[in-house]
Amino acid sequence: MRDSSTGNLLYSWRMVWQKILFRIALSAGLVLSFAGKSREQLRKDSGSYLGFDRNDYPGDAVMAVLRKQFAFAGYWLSPPPGGQTNGWTGKREVLVKQGFGFALLYAGRPGSSLKTAAAGKAAGEADAKKAAERARKEGFAGEWTIFLDVEEGGRFNDAGHAYFRAWAEGLEREHYRPGFYCSGIVVNEGGGAKIISADDIRANLAASEAAYWVFNDACPPSPGCVNPNEVPAPRASGVGYAAVWQISRSPRENVAKRCAGYAKDKSCYAAVDTSKRWFLDLDVASSANPSAPK
Repeated sequence: MRDSSTGNLLYSWRMVWQKILFRIALSAGLVLSFAGKSREQLRKDSGSYLGFDRNDYPGDAVMAVLRKQFAFAGYWLSPPPGGQTNGWTGKREVLVKQGFGFALLYAGRPGSSLKTAAAGKAAGEADAKKAAERARKEGFAGEWTIFLDVEEGGRFNDAGHAYFRAWAEGLEREHYRPGFYCSGIVVNEGGGAKIISADDIRANLAASEAAYWVFNDACPPSPGCVNPNEVPAPRASGVGYAAVWQISRSPRENVAKRCAGYAKDKSCYAAVDTSKRWFLDLDVASSANPSAPK
């Protein structure tokens, strides 16, 4: 016959261990649930996605590595500013298979090359037509957003506004959605006047509905080159209607001199690029495929 006190003691210890094992199992379940979500899924839950852009195509193998961290990539339809060739040409299918989304880019003309409003209008129409042709050739057929790369900031003159309007209207005729990659940084014009380039473009665009990809790498609002797990929304750039926000540029600009996370060479690198071979710009967007038809 078992002693009752011993039985009670064994029963008590059994109950304690059951509670401990239950808590361990519960904790493990939570850990597995968290670990089962990729970084991309966690970012998706937050409503924003992390992407990158760079002028030079880094190679198929490198893109496969970068895909572990990024949901989308900037994709040049033209040679990037200052370039004569475009390494991104013909890479759409490779990147689709890897699971990348796209932010399509076309290099804009410098303001110094647009002497009159008539010249701006002609240039905008020509660039829109050429961008649409290249988009179709690359497999982006109709309704995709193409962002005109506008490197200059501040307030634009009449020739610049004519160029932007003709770009937007020309793309719409080609059945594409116009977009602008432009500054979201506040510029002090003196005398208490301030301007943001994105606002200036938008206010002078007439009836066209465009998408905006703004750069503002000043800290704040930018978190810097930090490859954030908590991805901020594009509207946190200070431009509430932005669809994409470039939070860091390589090399680091003077406006970002107080920002953290840049390498010693003043460039920004992906967290998965441990050898720091491929400098890039970091972007966040409200879609994993910012240029895709809506």
